[in-house]
Amino acid sequence: MKCALVTGGSRGIGKAICHKLAVDTDYHILINYNSNEIAAQQTLEEIKKVGATGEILGFNVANSEEVQSVLSDWQEKNPEAIIETIVNNAGITKDGLFMWMSQDDWTSVINTSLNGFFNVTNFFIQKMLRNKYGRIVNIVSLSGVKGTAGQTNYSAAKGAVVAATKALAQEVAKRNITVNAVAPGFIKTDMTSQLDEKELIKMVPVNRFGEAEEVADLVSFLVSKKAGYITGEIININGGIYS
Repeated sequence: MKCALVTGGSRGIGKAICHKLAVDTDYHILINYNSNEIAAQQTLEEIKKVGATGEILGFNVANSEEVQSVLSDWQEKNPEAIIETIVNNAGITKDGLFMWMSQDDWTSVINTSLNGFFNVTNFFIQKMLRNKYGRIVNIVSLSGVKGTAGQTNYSAAKGAVVAATKALAQEVAKRNITVNAVAPGFIKTDMTSQLDEKELIKMVPVNRFGEAEEVADLVSFLVSKKAGYITGEIININGGIYS
């Protein structure tokens, strides 16, 4: 059984990625969620409707013990399963000006995006190297490449994953494992629903917010066999706002 794991897969961009991989690939889809089990179940139902298989895995990517425990348990129960694709999508924002930022707002955002990438990817990387095949896609952000005022913590977390993507890509390339990052701009999701869309659209050359499905299309290509010669890349998907 060949599998794709999508962290933060229950809603928004993560959900769109799960759905797209269910349509485009024959992977068994592992939908990771942290708090919203109902949303994860709904995503699973949608995956089954398009004829794919999957399951949900509840763990907080920032908690290394929890990641180890849940994934080890899953691996023991599924000894034949091979994780070929990892999409590190889980992330949180706690926006605010740096001068007023609390230690917790800094640490929790870094822990989820950056340490989450480490905890999940590090668990599987030796198995991928032995298998001599893998696709790792890290969902970063416009903030991680451009920097966004009011998001110093989020920009730092995503920027660090950008650099990690470039370094890890070089370490594992000989084993037919690619590591790329996708940096979305303004995408219509729960996370951006509080933003002033009318005002922000003025900054976007294509004059609209992106759809989660458009990000999912790009991820689906990067995890496919067609993208074997693309690695260490950070691909912006932001309507021309920054490239």
